[in-house]
Amino acid sequence: MSLQDDEGGLVTVLAGVGKLVAGADGGPVVLSDRPDVLVVRVGDVVVKAHPPGTDAAALAARLRVAVAPRLGDILLPPLAVPSTTVPFPRGPRPGDAGGGCALFVRVRDRLVTVWPAGEPVNPEEPHAAPWEEAARLLARLHSVPVSAVAGPGALPPTGGPGRVARAMARLRIADGTPAAAEVCRAFARLPPWARGAAPPAAGALVHGDWHLGQLVRWPAGPGGAGGWRLIDVDDLGVGDPAWDLARPAGWYAAGLLPPEVWQRFLSAYRASGGCAVPPHGDPWPVLDVPARALVIQAAALGVAAAAREGRPLDDVEEALVEACRRITRTSAAC
Repeated sequence: MSLQDDEGGLVTVLAGVGKLVAGADGGPVVLSDRPDVLVVRVGDVVVKAHPPGTDAAALAARLRVAVAPRLGDILLPPLAVPSTTVPFPRGPRPGDAGGGCALFVRVRDRLVTVWPAGEPVNPEEPHAAPWEEAARLLARLHSVPVSAVAGPGALPPTGGPGRVARAMARLRIADGTPAAAEVCRAFARLPPWARGAAPPAAGALVHGDWHLGQLVRWPAGPGGAGGWRLIDVDDLGVGDPAWDLARPAGWYAAGLLPPEVWQRFLSAYRASGGCAVPPHGDPWPVLDVPARALVIQAAALGVAAAAREGRPLDDVEEALVEACRRITRTSAAC
């Protein structure tokens, strides 16, 4: 059932939260309505209902990092949410000395956050995608010591590997199909940490789910005067920074990202001092496993979507399944 059609009118409730924060009139615009996440824009703010079962303490820790001054020109910060409900966590309201506020609130069984509305990357202009700017932001994020933005043990591990496992769980809808079997064979060849079955080694500050949809220009406005920021901190945490380069690396390896675009991205990351890969030489010994994991994740989601919608795989999904086939073949040869 679509969240827009649920009996509780979640869109209407989120719109009310947005109007409370922004003081804006006008109807809500649904930006994303996935099975587990609902995102609504109201005026100049965006309101997000996080997946059911989201860990409140982990989200709180991630939001505290997102408002850290050290990351102000890297991550889009959440907005304070006035509420009569019990707020958790509490923090200073921007511009309000010592005033308490909520970084998220509970709406029924969902955790809800509010964000400034930025200008997203235009999918109709792929040639103008800010690959270099994204690479520089990631390099800067990875260079910030975790201890500078969170206390010892306060920030959870990055959620990226767990996303791979959740994508595989969705693949059950396509059980018995050749494509699903191919994805499962490739998944079985990942090491436990890349399957979300073992904790990742401690490392850098990692976004955890980076792709071009995780960028906005902010402040938005005529002429695009604002700077680019990373958004969506649901998987922000401590882990291997190579994970944040893995999606473009995997799509390049699958033939879905032009080599020149991949080189632009990688070169800009290295030039900015990014720590995920060596400054020179072959990056693939570091990127190989995370890139394979992200290809498998994308393939699982694509095959599951095709089964749910009762349609054949599209060209991109076919390419991802073929990449899974190569992963299985090359892993078996090692």
